[in-house]
Amino acid sequence: MNTARGLHEQGSFIEAASSSAMATADAFAGAQPLGGSPDAHRVAFEPSTRYPDVAIEILDPSFAKYRLYSSAVEQLGTGMRWAEGPVYFPAARYLVLSDIPNNRMMRYDEVTGHWGVFRQPSNQSNGNTRDRQGRLVTCEHLTRRVTRTEHSGKITVLAHGYQGKRLNSPNDVVCQSNGAIWFTDPPFGIAGHWEGEKATPELPPSVYRLSPGGELQAMITDLAGPNGLAFSPDESKLYVIDSRATPSRVMWQYDVGANGVTLSNKTKLFDADGAGALDGFAVDTDGNLWCGWGSDGRAGVSSADLDGVKVFNPNGQPIGFIRLPERCANLTFGGPKNNRLYMASSHSLYSLYVEAEGAV
Repeated sequence: MNTARGLHEQGSFIEAASSSAMATADAFAGAQPLGGSPDAHRVAFEPSTRYPDVAIEILDPSFAKYRLYSSAVEQLGTGMRWAEGPVYFPAARYLVLSDIPNNRMMRYDEVTGHWGVFRQPSNQSNGNTRDRQGRLVTCEHLTRRVTRTEHSGKITVLAHGYQGKRLNSPNDVVCQSNGAIWFTDPPFGIAGHWEGEKATPELPPSVYRLSPGGELQAMITDLAGPNGLAFSPDESKLYVIDSRATPSRVMWQYDVGANGVTLSNKTKLFDADGAGALDGFAVDTDGNLWCGWGSDGRAGVSSADLDGVKVFNPNGQPIGFIRLPERCANLTFGGPKNNRLYMASSHSLYSLYVEAEGAV
């Protein structure tokens, strides 16, 4: 899940959103919390006591300049069942992310360190981003739609169907500089009852573009499981992960036309080369792709050897790895200098300061 520029958002909207949005979410019968404590899955974490942090591995000499010698991985919050979709709001210095099975969104306050619920129920939200006006844009599994939270807290539905049929389960979302919104729509959220309501897909897995004027268009329809997506820093490339590609997950690259709409020259930039669970990712100003990593669940694979963030250069070469005690599903850059990597990882939120800045 990645953010978009827009540094003028109203910091007050978070309070409005976390209260008035609940009335909308409560209207859905399926929006019920799971039984038991939602904080049952708390993960103990011991930060590195030595510098440099051994969790940060240099796979290629070119990655060395991005590692800060005196920076270490930190755990900022824990207790989630499946963390996804982090988005950072720079004006008020907070981060929002989804806890899909628990049907809630969490908030981390970068100034105070406070960790708590932002919105519950959340319609089993997944990916989040920030539009050019600083508003929260969210992919919802339960309602099978994409919404925007206005500064007042009101929820506006941006997309819920295509050509008379319901969307599957919008997954990840990104905003283009021209105001268009792109999102992936695989059937993951309707495959069972864990992340939504089980249902039969009405549409093929697709990548959609919502124009600034509100026109929805299917841009990519030939991927089995479109998942994370992001643009290159100059928006000349669109990257999309197919997490149902075989034998390994694939990062696809597309050329974006001068009009910012058309796509061409589909190219495999790299694949997971085995059990690596490519999911969500973020792009820095140098064009490197910081990818959530872990096991795709196949037999005979040690998750502990794969959990973390793997970094690829614009040519698709792996250059660095950040080891985490949990699988990282998605990540984003944030902080006052946009050089703090926030990693939504299974039960916890982790962060690491790096000598790289997010492209958005």
